[in-house]
Formats: sequence, C-alpha cells, structure tokens
Amino acid sequence: MKRVKFIHAADLHLDSPMVGLKSLPSSIFSRLQESTFVALERIVNKAIEEKVDFVILAGDLFDSEDRSIKAQTRLRNEMKRLLAHEIPVFAIHGNHDHLDGSWSHLDMSKNVHVFSTNVETKLYKTASGINLRLYGFSYPSRHVFERKIVDYKKEGEADFHIGILHGNMEGSHEHGNYAPFSLKELVEKDFDYWALGHIHKRMIISQDPPVIYPGNTQGRNRKETGIKGAYIVTLEKGNPSFEFFPTSDCVWLEKEIDVSDIVGFEQLYMTCKSSIDSEREHKMGTLLKIHLTKLSKENNSNERDILNDLLEALQEDEKEEVSFVWPYAITAEEEYNWDRETLAKQTDFYGELFRLTDEPKELETGLDLLYQHPQVRKFLTPLTNEEKKEMIRYAESFLVKQLFKE
Repeated sequence: MKRVKFIHAADLHLDSPMVGLKSLPSSIFSRLQESTFVALERIVNKAIEEKVDFVILAGDLFDSEDRSIKAQTRLRNEMKRLLAHEIPVFAIHGNHDHLDGSWSHLDMSKNVHVFSTNVETKLYKTASGINLRLYGFSYPSRHVFERKIVDYKKEGEADFHIGILHGNMEGSHEHGNYAPFSLKELVEKDFDYWALGHIHKRMIISQDPPVIYPGNTQGRNRKETGIKGAYIVTLEKGNPSFEFFPTSDCVWLEKEIDVSDIVGFEQLYMTCKSSIDSEREHKMGTLLKIHLTKLSKENNSNERDILNDLLEALQEDEKEEVSFVWPYAITAEEEYNWDRETLAKQTDFYGELFRLTDEPKELETGLDLLYQHPQVRKFLTPLTNEEKKEMIRYAESFLVKQLFKE
C-alpha cells in the first residue's frame, strides 16, 4: 500500500510584536515574544521524531511583509535542521508575509521549496518512491481578492495530489476575504488533501477528502484562545488519517467562576487562586481572563476597587512562575434580575434601549466611523457577528445595572 506522512502547519507569524502587551512583566512579555519561535522548533522536532516525508507551511510564515532578520535567521536555522534529516519543506506566503514588501533578504536552505505568485505544481518523489504533485501559490501583494481556486488544476500522474491554499472559505467572517473559495470547489478538484491556511481557528472542514485549517501555531492575543498547533497527516488511498499536536508555548484562556457563596475579600481571593492553580500546565505559560458570576452586592459595594485589588493580588503571585497563569483581566456580573418587558413598560428610556439592542444598526454606524478611518483601520481586525452581539449584550447590561445602582 502506497503511503506518505507529512506535517501541515500554517500561520506561524514569526516574530509577532504582540501588540498591546508591553505592560506585562518583562519576563512574561519576553516569553510571549519568543513563543512563535518555540512553536516553530516544536514543529521541526515533531517532523524529525516522526521521520515525515515532508513539511507543508501554508502561508503567513512571518508576521509582516517587512520580515525581520531575526525571524528569517530563526526560520533558516530550523529549515537546516530538517535538511540534515533530508526532510523537504513546501511553503507558500500569505497576506501577512506577501512578496511585495521590502526587506533584507536571506536565502533559505535548499530543502525549502517556495511557490511563486501564480498557481504552480511542484513534483516530489519520496525516498520510498511515492510520487507527489503539490499545488499552490504565494501572495504577490497583501490583498488578493480573486478566486485563485479556479487556477488549481489536477495535472498528470501521481500517487497523491495535494493542494496548498491560504485563503478564506465562504461563510467565515473572522478574517479578510482573501482568495475566497467554497468547499464544493475544493472537492471538485479531486485532490487527496487540502492544506489550508489563513483562519487562526483549528477546523476540519471535510474528512473525505481531508480539508483542514490547522489554525495558527501560537495564540497572539485574547481572541486566539486555547491550545494551538499543527497536524501530522498520513495519506493512504481510501484511508487518510490526521492527528493534531500542540506547539504553543503560551496559551490564552477565559474562565467563569461562580462566586455566589463567597463572603469577603479573602474567600474571593482564595477561590480565584485555587481556580488559577487548576489551570497551571507544566512549563506552559497561561494568560487568563477571569469572569466572576453572581457576585453579591455585599461583596461589591465598590466594584472597581475590589476587582482592581483582586487582580493585583493574584498577579503578584505569578511574576516569578515559570508555568505562570497570569490573570490579565477580571470582570464581574452582579446578581441582577430584571424582566425586559416589565422595564420597557416603566419608562420610555428602557423601551428605546431594548429597541436599539434588538435592531443594532446604530452599532454598525458607530463601528463604520472606526473602520473607515484611514489611520485607525489598519490596526483593526474584522469583528465576527458573535463579537458584535456580545458588545450589544454587554452595553445593555451595563446601562441597566448602572440605573439599578442609582
């Protein structure tokens, strides 16, 4: 039975600047800055350990078009490690590390095969005699909106045909709609595997043929929660298999803690401390957002002070931890109960508030002012529909709570 084994990774974002995190303790911030490189090392370690036939890197190897010498050097060194074990690498560049930037160029080792700006085919024969055709393209510029999928065409004879594509599947709104495609279009190409990149959330789109987003290899902000990693894939005709393996050195998490039975600051602190300790992983760093639910009014006479004091006390315990669990934010929800229909009948204000939150066109208008601003919009990422709904729910809850307090 003909068989091939490889690693599929994407969105390494090497040397990500970790924007907005410089207020962290220097040791934790340095750990985050190094984390994308640690993830790369873990991919290479896995490739060598599993003796894979090759590695696929499906775009956004670097975080920006003006890739740093440091990032290029670290990547080249890891590629040389693979070269020493005769493991080739097939890579494409995505919208973040497109080929139209300006940078001091370092050549990669001879085992790295980078696809050009037009969809092309690369032939490869493994040491065991398996013939492969790999198809892909690198972004010529940051914005590639055309349907590049139409240029992927199955060519010639091969034991396996593998498509590599950095783009947005229709229906996903979390990232820019670059090189869009549909699942139907991918399946019609009759390839044996689709190695996707661009979406930072791990997703198995299809099992037959396997169509996979591995997600990014290291979470870089609070939106990129959970363990990140890559896939090790084994292809046999009619029997493909794939297994996720972790690469992230630091992980972002969110956790709710029910504090309805808590009395006093000391109990509140010890409950949160116990919850933090339960999230501690050996040699892994964690950045944690804590949300306290059912916080009693007796414990919350001055919400801002108690949350700030609690956050400061919990952070003090983590500054010197190697396996740190750093609480970067604490939010709280008091035990407020209200009926929207009853409130709406009490005053016109409530009625108008609930009308706006049920038909949130005003939010869209307000956001347009930001996303259309020439200086601001380049720092913003698109909001998902769920994030917009969460903003609206939070705003409604905040206003009602403030009125209750008054």
